Amino acid sequence: MSLFQVSAGFAGVALLIQIWQYLAARHFPLHRRTADPPFQPGVSLLKPVKGADPQLRACLESWLTQIYPGPVEVLFAVGSPDDPACGIVRQLLAAHPKADARLVIALERPGANPKVCKLACLESIARHDHWVASDADVLAPPDLLRQIVQPLADPEVGVVNCFYRLAHPATAALRCEAVAVNADFWSQVLQSGTLRRQDFALGAVMAVRRQDLAAIGGFRSLVDYLADDFHLGQRIHARGLRIILSTVAVDCWDPPMGWKVTWAHQLRWSRTIRVCRPLPFLASIISNGTSWALLWLMISVWQDRSPWPPLALLAARAVFAQALHSRMCPDRRTWIAPWWVWIKDLQSVLLWACAFLGNTVVWRGSRFRVHRDGRLTRLDSPLEHQRQGQ
Repeated sequence: MSLFQVSAGFAGVALLIQIWQYLAARHFPLHRRTADPPFQPGVSLLKPVKGADPQLRACLESWLTQIYPGPVEVLFAVGSPDDPACGIVRQLLAAHPKADARLVIALERPGANPKVCKLACLESIARHDHWVASDADVLAPPDLLRQIVQPLADPEVGVVNCFYRLAHPATAALRCEAVAVNADFWSQVLQSGTLRRQDFALGAVMAVRRQDLAAIGGFRSLVDYLADDFHLGQRIHARGLRIILSTVAVDCWDPPMGWKVTWAHQLRWSRTIRVCRPLPFLASIISNGTSWALLWLMISVWQDRSPWPPLALLAARAVFAQALHSRMCPDRRTWIAPWWVWIKDLQSVLLWACAFLGNTVVWRGSRFRVHRDGRLTRLDSPLEHQRQGQ
């Protein structure tokens, strides 16, 4: 079989996968709300925080202003009293004196994952039996709590989580990453759901019951894992409980980042997926429509064949990405330039290859080694981390 036939064949398979992805996303009732959900238990919001990104105040405040009839407790956790996030949290607490909220200094480090160490501290003091854990950069719509807690009325549901979208890609590097988040990631999750029941969680927002989390050892059992959300979902699923995707999406606000920072972030993401899903990650290169179509195009030009079929597939890839982005972000009406889609796909090829070439990741300025079972070992000392001012 010639290289021309191989590239054309893989480009065609990639197109079929894109169509499958698109149809799976179109059938999901994204952004649909349940009017006046009747289940309104007491909820403890667990918010691990670090640093003072520009949008942190707005993101944290969105959780203090939830429209929720039941009792809500908000627990903010930082790892050091010197963290600049402390000042922002204290300002918010003063601005919302009626909120049942407080700042917790989580000094204990029971494991390598700093976010989960904070969650492990909060689970020991949370008062309510329904918990929502959320990343610090998540901006929640006012009705999120009412919507995300509702599925837990079903005793067969163990975790409810949300899709997330990159809200404000302010740099070229973030516009490239927005293609991965706003177009590809959520539709790939739904695509995988057409093959098997979801057995992992998405960590941006997770709603769980206290008793179900306690049955798997609590957050403390996850403090050494990089993909804590993945392992939490796996363990909840193993107990026979379902993992539900909420139809309400949240915004994630990242500060302006250049290519170096986003590369480190996406490499961490790629190596995380490789460790969690080695075979699907290995096969994921097949779905990279841009790389196969470009290879087909170059061979077509070299062999004096028609360039229009591979060009059509490149255009189709950009059209599908735009359609999925518009579905995730209907309130923004933003247009993704086709070249960002193609650049993202070519970058994905490099990330895919680099994911197999090492086992270290950079996370919030610290370096970690990722072991085969997904556990982390910190490579830089906390003292060095403090000297660097990170």
